[in-house]
Amino acid sequence: MTVIITGNRLTIEDVVKVARHHEKVKIHPDSLERIKACRLMLEKKIEAREIMYGVNTGIGEFSEIVLNDKQIKDFQKYLIYNHAAGIGDPAPIEYVRGAMLSRINVHAHGNSGCRPEITKTLVKMLNKRVTPFVCQKGSVGACGDLAPMSQIALLMIGEGEAYYKGKLLKGKVAMDKAGIPIVGLKARDGLSIINGSNLLTSMSAIFLYDANNWLKQAEIAAAMSLEALKANMRPYTAKLHESRGFKGAIRSSMAIQKLIDGGDLKEENIKCKVQDAYSMRSTPQVIGAAHDAVEYACSQVEIELNGVGDNPIFYPKEDLQLSGANFQGTPVSLPMDMAGIAITIVSVMSERRLNRLNNPALNVGLPAFLTKGAGMFSGLMLSQYTADMQIVEQRILSAPASIQSIPAAADQEDFVSMGMNTAIKNFQILDNAYGILGIEFMAAAQALDFRNYKFGKGVTKAKEIIRKYVKFLDVDRPLYPDHTRMKELVKSCEILTEVEKTVGTLE
Repeated sequence: MTVIITGNRLTIEDVVKVARHHEKVKIHPDSLERIKACRLMLEKKIEAREIMYGVNTGIGEFSEIVLNDKQIKDFQKYLIYNHAAGIGDPAPIEYVRGAMLSRINVHAHGNSGCRPEITKTLVKMLNKRVTPFVCQKGSVGACGDLAPMSQIALLMIGEGEAYYKGKLLKGKVAMDKAGIPIVGLKARDGLSIINGSNLLTSMSAIFLYDANNWLKQAEIAAAMSLEALKANMRPYTAKLHESRGFKGAIRSSMAIQKLIDGGDLKEENIKCKVQDAYSMRSTPQVIGAAHDAVEYACSQVEIELNGVGDNPIFYPKEDLQLSGANFQGTPVSLPMDMAGIAITIVSVMSERRLNRLNNPALNVGLPAFLTKGAGMFSGLMLSQYTADMQIVEQRILSAPASIQSIPAAADQEDFVSMGMNTAIKNFQILDNAYGILGIEFMAAAQALDFRNYKFGKGVTKAKEIIRKYVKFLDVDRPLYPDHTRMKELVKSCEILTEVEKTVGTLE
């Protein structure tokens, strides 16, 4: 199905469809008319020699320098050259595709002043899978993601590099092979591509999509551990959480109840404690808080996806142009810092349940370290070490980037969002989270194999999927292949998909 770009209906799911799954894009005819009307206004203002930032002036510290007619013509090219100043490894293709989609949606409002050919070219690049090579590092998340977006803009003048049909090619070669004309850059065109926080917003949208799926799997792993540990499930009664009122906790308690439905624990056929440790009975409150943080971040990212993140901004109906700071990434970076922290918090609780599964003083009669041969064998003792190492890395990465501003451009740009740092580190946090949760899944499956009562339908299905990839640890073996397979299994969402087929959605 084609995603229609209107400027105001783009969702996080749309970004994933286009960026990851290569769905086609089409710009709505009404949006094209708005782009044309805005460009006509801009050209009249240029002819009238009205001073406009980044059109007939320099930028940043040079914004007070007025350009002559010849300079206006060449300025956009040199602007892109100068700002294509990133460093190092390329951003993954899906991040760049998401950034291009986000930028098209900004243009669709008809407030950016670019030629329609610029927006149409971005659409063609998405649909024909020409993806610019973009260094992931270089943006400070204010004045937009200038460095990475400039590497996208280089394709408009037949320069830079791009991926096409699995190969990295010179920009013009890739465009020629895809049959996309080089449209060049005229007044305002270059700045209209780069002056927004589109790459960090694209990355944030993709992260939030994946984080939501990870949180649902965290509930599945928790349910498995709770059944193995003979938890008292009354703290998961929805009524308890409704009395406090947090949406995420209500959602989480109901999801975990679904997962254990049909089992002896849910039916209270298993003797349990009156009150369990916090890492067990606080699970809905903790995962619920993460759900709420992610939901808030989603709302902010979708506002940004559908807003006019640009500078200056042109209003054709009022014959008005306003210069401001709608490129500032802080409205995204601040909630995204919180979203990354939320994943770390849930990972910490996952590791605490892993500890309880391993620890003979806490695991309600399970063998020490979940092995039948304690002493000769060490079971899952070292699995906890691996989880712990990853949690420490998550904690280091959870320091907020949004408070780390360093002034730039001779103090003209003296507060920046550092949102790209947030976006990059969030994926590192999530990468560790896949591994940590995979280890809890593995340990919970091992523990359940020592129990002889009936488990919930969702828990049973999850264990069944895990056993396709990791066998019961009967005698010690090298565990790194199991850990890695479990990490990839969590990342693939196969457990989630099959469990939701069994018990229904966990939303």
